[in-house]
Amino acid sequence: MPTPARVLVLDDDDTIRLSVVTALRAEGFTAEGAPDGTDLAARLAAFRPDLVVLDWMMPGPAGIRLLPVIRAEGDTAVIMLTARDEVDDRLRGFAEGADDYVTKPFTVAELVARVGAVLRRRGRLPQTIAIGDLVVDPDAAVARRAGGPLDLTATEFRLLHLLAESRGRTLSKGQILTQVWGYDDYDPNLVEVHLSALRRKMEARGPRLIHTVRGLGYRLSVAP
Repeated sequence: MPTPARVLVLDDDDTIRLSVVTALRAEGFTAEGAPDGTDLAARLAAFRPDLVVLDWMMPGPAGIRLLPVIRAEGDTAVIMLTARDEVDDRLRGFAEGADDYVTKPFTVAELVARVGAVLRRRGRLPQTIAIGDLVVDPDAAVARRAGGPLDLTATEFRLLHLLAESRGRTLSKGQILTQVWGYDDYDPNLVEVHLSALRRKMEARGPRLIHTVRGLGYRLSVAP
């Protein structure tokens, strides 16, 4: 059995850091936290994380200045965590080597989903995504629920894959249109039509997993 992926969380906010570490451990990751980047090179060498959740603003060196230290220690993924939401700031983070960028405030479930998505892209996690009795296999383009296959169209599978990869995170109709169809100027009813068909097929095998978040969008999770 492969060893759990290792995640290091660097954030000076104790509540955020402990919440994220606890949630990651609950999802099967090996996770550690630290309030700053003190002795970061030594910590990286000892813990050998697959991914670092890195707060942009911390006591001592800012997170953005710690990216070169992380990169020097190996091919470790980085998710920047910050209240800075200007486009130039995000572009700078990506230019410095960040794999993803989460803006505060955020939900812990969203961050955990982003961690999983980045690690799957890097081949550090199995490509199959399991949520309750639902299993989605992006490589084979198949999904199973309660042990049986779901008879999905190509569009329904892309929609389910997106929601599963973003599990626990609410996606707007615009985000779904852009990521499933490639455009954001389609009739939003297109999302509702395909979601309704997908829900019918999934709920024929078990309780609802795709939930409507009124006024915001849709979320796939075991809990409502």
